[in-house]
Amino acid sequence: MTNILDTIGNTPIVKLQKIDERGCGEIYVKLEAYNPTGSKKDRMALAMIEEAEKRGSLKKGMSVVEYSGGSTGAGLAFICSLKGYKLRLITADVFGKEKIGLMKSLGADVEIIKSEDGKITKELINKMINRAQEISKEPNTFFTNQLKNKDVIKGFIPLGYEILDQLDGNIDAVCDTVGTAGTIMGIATAFKNAGCNSKVIAVEPSSSPILSKGIKGSHNVEGVGLGFIPEIYDSKLIDDVITVEESHARKISRDAALKEGIFCGTSSGMNIAAAIRISKKLGPKSRVVAVACDTGLKYLSEGLFDN
Repeated sequence: MTNILDTIGNTPIVKLQKIDERGCGEIYVKLEAYNPTGSKKDRMALAMIEEAEKRGSLKKGMSVVEYSGGSTGAGLAFICSLKGYKLRLITADVFGKEKIGLMKSLGADVEIIKSEDGKITKELINKMINRAQEISKEPNTFFTNQLKNKDVIKGFIPLGYEILDQLDGNIDAVCDTVGTAGTIMGIATAFKNAGCNSKVIAVEPSSSPILSKGIKGSHNVEGVGLGFIPEIYDSKLIDDVITVEESHARKISRDAALKEGIFCGTSSGMNIAAAIRISKKLGPKSRVVAVACDTGLKYLSEGLFDN
């Protein structure tokens, strides 16, 4: 490796040992907290910036703007600071203090929008998007626009290949929560290209089942369940969509920390909970992979581990 950007990706995968569920097969967890800023979003941030540079859409002296709940913003702040771009980020007060602090610490100019009820809703996300779009009209400004940027998928295709390599292609199912949908689309694309017949299953909060039932709702699972179907989401690449209760996801996050030493956030707990359910359905000989999206360090102030 020649620089810190080379450490993005190639994260470890581990098998659950102590979360004991009858009827389960093997459950593996891909530990994305091993990326430089502690989340899988470093992969897509790097892809969005470097692909824009290759096309000439982003040049020296320009600024970058994006809306983010924290992890994409941190990844962009990290990469933009190294490459010399000024970054303006639009976020909201519903997201963890640690995430907002990390974005600022890495050099981003952060603007915080106030929520009406302290919940993540479609309306709040749209306020963030609209503010970023407004800023993007300023001269010499590049809008990464993560929900509409197909470079996001390109950033996550290597994640799919890594999982296949680490488990010798012997996988029955893989699952991940949907925010931008980049991760699940990248994994699905890699699996399809490799001729792997593993089931690819999208996960969403039970209180906002937009993919499975077309119903938007509110919740506090950061980074997922935005209340609308992301533009880059392709249902043809998805075998099933399942929902998980937020309270159960939070319990599994705590169990993962205490029983497995896997310290991760709520969306990761939701993925592990989904993987357990999928594994029970597929039987004791199954192999199911869940993505642990980020580190639990980003969720200390919001009470995830208080119990």
